[in-house]
Amino acid sequence: MNVLWIGGPPGAGKSTVARRLARRHGLRLYASDARTWAHRDRAVMAGHPGALRAESLTPAQRAALPVEEQLAMWLHEERGPMTVDDVRGLPSSPLIVAEGTQVVPAMLPHGSRAVWLTPPAEVLRERLTARHGPGRVPELYLLLGELIAAEVSRAGVPAITAADAMDEVERFFAADLARGPLAAGAEERRRLLREANEAVAEQYRAAFARPWNTADSSAVARPFACECDGHECDEVLSLAIEDLPPTPLLAAGHR
Repeated sequence: MNVLWIGGPPGAGKSTVARRLARRHGLRLYASDARTWAHRDRAVMAGHPGALRAESLTPAQRAALPVEEQLAMWLHEERGPMTVDDVRGLPSSPLIVAEGTQVVPAMLPHGSRAVWLTPPAEVLRERLTARHGPGRVPELYLLLGELIAAEVSRAGVPAITAADAMDEVERFFAADLARGPLAAGAEERRRLLREANEAVAEQYRAAFARPWNTADSSAVARPFACECDGHECDEVLSLAIEDLPPTPLLAAGHR
């Protein structure tokens, strides 16, 4: 597969690095979070006990359970092979950058080009606190951080511990990026950005469709990337999924 893999625990910076790498070099982005509910539906159809139980509970009920039970419902191991299947189904050109918490050494095909982001535990906790609020960091995320760090260490695979990993990841994949193939021009870059934004929209459509989700999707803003052709653009626009325009989504002053 023509794929660059980035793994690591929640809060490691995988999504940010993969998004910037894809934008800078003209890569197709695969973000595992955007496939969360598709994977859960597959597990439910297969009769997986953890998936079935998770769908029977509200988020608050799941969060109140012991962390070991939450882990069983997280489908961490089960989603790895699903992710590989997803990526195999994507066009092989341009080069794909795929990131996800479930990207672990054991699930990757032999010979895969992969790196794991494993910043120190205190950095992860600080980032997760900023994301979720003081005293509200999910215990499950901290456990996943420990499990992934231990697996990466046992496997002896390439890992980056720097808090700001972008430059090191780019250097790690330098030869792969030089070989490509990369997006052919501005039009293809825009198509790739739209594809990634549509995946985000689909992720939230599926979440809002859950029986236990009573939120009004039109009242909840979600982040979408600016679809301009700037290689270094990092603008994110917040809007409801229903408001994602059919034409390119552009930040003010971008084209």
